[in-house]
Amino acid sequence: MKKRSFLLIMAVFFSQLTFGQEKMIPRDLDWSERMALSVMKRNPEAWQIDFMDRPVWSYPQGLMLHAFEELWKKSDSESYYMYIKAYADELIDQDGQIKTYKYETYNIDMINSGKLLFNLYSKTGDVRYKKAIETLRGQLKYQPKTSEGGFWHKLRYTNQMWLDGAYMGTPFLMQYAKEFKDPEVFEEGILQLVLMEKHLRDPKTGLLYHGWDESKFQSWADPETGRSPNVWGRAMGWYAMAVVDALDFLPEEHYGRTVLSGILQRLAVAIKHYQDEQTGLWYQVIDQGAREGNYLEASASSMFVYALAKGVNKGYLDKVFKQIAEKGFEGIVTELIKVKEDGEVSLTQVCAVAGLGGNPYRDGTYAYYVNEKIRINDPKGVGPFILAALELER
Repeated sequence: MKKRSFLLIMAVFFSQLTFGQEKMIPRDLDWSERMALSVMKRNPEAWQIDFMDRPVWSYPQGLMLHAFEELWKKSDSESYYMYIKAYADELIDQDGQIKTYKYETYNIDMINSGKLLFNLYSKTGDVRYKKAIETLRGQLKYQPKTSEGGFWHKLRYTNQMWLDGAYMGTPFLMQYAKEFKDPEVFEEGILQLVLMEKHLRDPKTGLLYHGWDESKFQSWADPETGRSPNVWGRAMGWYAMAVVDALDFLPEEHYGRTVLSGILQRLAVAIKHYQDEQTGLWYQVIDQGAREGNYLEASASSMFVYALAKGVNKGYLDKVFKQIAEKGFEGIVTELIKVKEDGEVSLTQVCAVAGLGGNPYRDGTYAYYVNEKIRINDPKGVGPFILAALELER
């Protein structure tokens, strides 16, 4: 505890040096850096991201720090790298064990932060990072699966695939396959994304429902299809990001590139169709924009902008989708960004969390999604905002 207090004091001192006596954030920087510097100002240590009072290994930190990782690659700024490394070193002990991580829950959310470890291991050669990577890979080897091989979201969510899990597990798997030359792992990663489209896509709209219960046991599951009843914006955002990121790691000649780019193209068409014409944003419940209680939601909007912009930049999507992304980003900045006098940037209207089942029971109804808590500067919106800005700044 004394060590942690000392580190926190030093981080605050460093932030004061960085931002000057008044901690001003320059307004002439790109949006990606303005937001990243604002995150560091609000959270001197990266474990504090997601409003935490103690260090935990969890997916919001991984999402945000992945955005910092991409910013570090662009700017080569050591401050971003050290911010990432400090989180990993706080949570991974000298034996490579991940603190607060519970293997036995088979919670696929916990895989996401593992993506940070590949670059850290490559840069430092520190075997602790490799051991932690192998621990997370080990979880996915034994992750409970549907009859077709789709990962359950958690052990306690039996027979269920959620779109959220596509992002949490698949890009990690694909990067593992590439970095450690294990091509069979590519097949498992591709399978997850294919199964989600197969079971969750509405052929009429092209949109994907939040979750699927193979057993059709859950009360939220349609008795014929097993699907949950509504299209949650961020769930589709997780899936879109998973698809476009998974493509980063496949060899040029791999058949999976055709499969995943096809999925991305179908997604892009659906996303385009449901973009709000006036603001360029997307709604919390995507296909019910005019319904009372619905609202324009920041994390889904940022995720869609990122996936579309990156898809165009990488050559997977037609250039028309870059215009959709630009309109979306302009809407985020105009409608959802607030800037303080000192230049600190904040993102508003982020859905805090949404899920299915559990206790108290989440039934996946329209009323459930629009009444979940809304937060400012939630990392599930801020991280994708930085990623979206980076793609549009390229």
